Order: sequence, then structure tokens, then C-alpha cells
Amino acid sequence: MDSALIPEGVERCSLKRFTLGLVIPAALVVWGLYAAYLCWFKGLNQTNMNDSYGFALWIWADLAVIAVGGGAFFTGFLRYVVGKDELKNIINFAVIVGFCCYCSAMLILAIDIGQPLRGWFIFWHANVHSMLTEVAFCLSLYLSVLAIEYLPLVLENRKIDQNPFFHNLGHRMHEVMAVFAATGAFLSCFHQGSLGGVTGVLYGRPFGLRDGIFIWPWTFFLYTWSAAACGPCFTMLCCKITEKITGKRLVKDNVYDLLAKISGWMLGTYMVAKIADTIWWAVVTVPKTGFTFMEFYTNSQNYHGIWILILELVICGIVPAAILLKKEWRQNSRLFIVAVTLAVIGVCVNRWVMVMQPMAMPVMTFDSWVLYFPSWQEWATTILPVAGAILIIALSYRYLPVFPQEKELNPVERP
Repeated sequence: MDSALIPEGVERCSLKRFTLGLVIPAALVVWGLYAAYLCWFKGLNQTNMNDSYGFALWIWADLAVIAVGGGAFFTGFLRYVVGKDELKNIINFAVIVGFCCYCSAMLILAIDIGQPLRGWFIFWHANVHSMLTEVAFCLSLYLSVLAIEYLPLVLENRKIDQNPFFHNLGHRMHEVMAVFAATGAFLSCFHQGSLGGVTGVLYGRPFGLRDGIFIWPWTFFLYTWSAAACGPCFTMLCCKITEKITGKRLVKDNVYDLLAKISGWMLGTYMVAKIADTIWWAVVTVPKTGFTFMEFYTNSQNYHGIWILILELVICGIVPAAILLKKEWRQNSRLFIVAVTLAVIGVCVNRWVMVMQPMAMPVMTFDSWVLYFPSWQEWATTILPVAGAILIIALSYRYLPVFPQEKELNPVERP
């Protein structure tokens, strides 16, 4: 039965070896589900969140996976709207990674709201004055778009494709996929931006406060920009990890080179805008709030020291952008891995800084720096979607024709 589901013309490991490889991720899923059960039935007292940290590990993880999941919307935009035909060889994998990221985001939010039975309130009793309302709607709709984009790949399974109805349905869905790609790019741009806008309008938290244009703070645009720059890097990193685990080449070098070059330009221009925003914030915005720049990076037991700014802007920003922009460097396999890894770390650090540091920073004269350490329940429920994503990617790779170039790059010798 298992061999009948595997795509034709490719080799996969034995079912026993495959099952053993999924034991650890499956165990982490069970552990995470138990922690989620505790949070749902005993309440958020299972966490270490407090009055200072209403936004904590879950919200950082939520924003981070949404950022790195941006590879799906941007790669789809490049493939179907801009017309970069070479990306057809990695778009399936980008959709799977994006689908996993957005499922993770929705799962984390379902745990974080404390009372999931009232999750529908945000749709039925929408607060039209809140950016988070727009985030909730666009996030849900884009997850639906990703599910629609993922469905044709599922229908191409060797066994399912034998059914004429499913075969024709998958074929017809491929013909209109450009519409869904454009819709997904539109929805993703808005909720990425609104997530950044939430921090940018927090007047009571001057570390995150930003100037902007009309009603949009600069973080609105920087969040979307960074997701488009670093999302494809995460897709390529996951693809390289998959190649390492399977011991196969799955995507040709010219596909990596094209996507890396585009990501390099996006990351380079983003860093110019990000550095300009940081300078304006330090010189103009911060003094207006009654603080000085260095007050945000001192007296915090080095937990939020100036090192984190250097890490975000230089080590995980300028360095990977330079590597990806220079052809000789990005075509070096080791430097390529370094660059995409640093870019992914950089966007995660950015989300950490914009979520956690505004909460830690004292805003009253009688306040002090507040530190936060997540409980094991928070760690377990954050690891839960990561382990679940590993299961989805593993099952998709085994049973679905994810990589169109796999047969050509790994010819199977028949007796």
C-alpha cells in the first residue's frame, strides 16, 4: 500500500525507517498537546506571563513564523504574477512551508487567547478600530488560500490522481492558481503590515513607537518588506535541510541562485530602510517621548543590551544581504547556507525585539526592567507546531510530487 502512494520515478526509504524517523517529532507533538490541554482547561496561569508581559513567547513565535512563512506569498507572486518561470521548481515546497507556518500561527493564537470557545468573537464582534481585527481576518483568509494552493498538490498523489474527477479538479485548479497567488500576496501584505503597525502606534511603549505616513507607522511597511526578503530565505534553508536529510539534490542551482539574488536585493533595500528608520527613531522620535537612545539599552542586565541591535542590523542584516547580492559569494554553498540562516535569524530577532523589548522597558520613574522566562508549557506549545510542520513536510515529500526536478537530478536505475 505504501509503495503505491509514492510518486513514480523516485526512490524513498523503507516505511520502517520513515516511521522511526518520525518518532521524535510525534512525541513532541504529544507533549505539546498535553501542554495545550493544561493551558485550555486550567487557564493562562500555566504560563509566566504577567502584567508587564501580556505579549510573550507565543506572540513572538506567532510573528516569527508569519514572517518566515512569507516565502509562500512572495515566491507565488514572483512565479505567477511577475512570471519567473524557474521558480515553478520550488513553488510547491514554498506553499507547503507557508501552509505549515500559517497553521502554526493559528494554533498558537488558539492557545494564546485563553478561551478558544470564544475565538469566533473576533469575527462576529469585530473591533473595527483595531489593527488586530484586520490581522485576524487576513490571516484566516490567507490560510484558506494556502490550503487551496496546497490542495492540487495533494490531488497529484499517485493513487488519488487515478480518479478522473480528482485528476481534472487538480488540473483546473492549476489553471487558475495565478488568481489565488495574487490574492494571497494582497492578503499577506496587509496582515504582515498590520502586525508591524500594532507596535508602531504604542505611544505608551516608546521603544516600539514609530513615525509614519498618514495612519501607518513605518513598521507597517518594514514588516511586509522583511517578510518578503527573509521568507524565501527560510524556504531555501528548509529545502537545503530536506536535501541533506534525504541525501538527494531536489532543486537545481539556477533556481536557488535566482531566488537568492531576489532575496538579496529585497534584504539589502530593507536594511537601508531599516537603518534609516532606526536613525530617525533615535534622533527624532525618542527625544520627543522624554527618553534618550541609550536608556533603552542600559540597566537591563545585558538582557536587552546594544548587542541585540548590532546582531539584528549588522550580523543578521548587512552580512547576509552582502553575501546574497554578490554572485560569487551566493554561489558558494557554505556562504549560501550562512547567508540564508543569518537572514532567518535576523527577522526572528527583529520580531523578538519589537515584541519583548517594549514590554521589558520601564516607562515610569518608579518602574524597573522586567525580565521574563517562559514556563515549560509555553515552550512545549511553541515547539508543538514546529514538530507538526516536520510531520507535514515529511509526509508531503514522501507521498506527493513536491519537486518537479527530482527525477532528473536523481535518476532511478531499473533492473
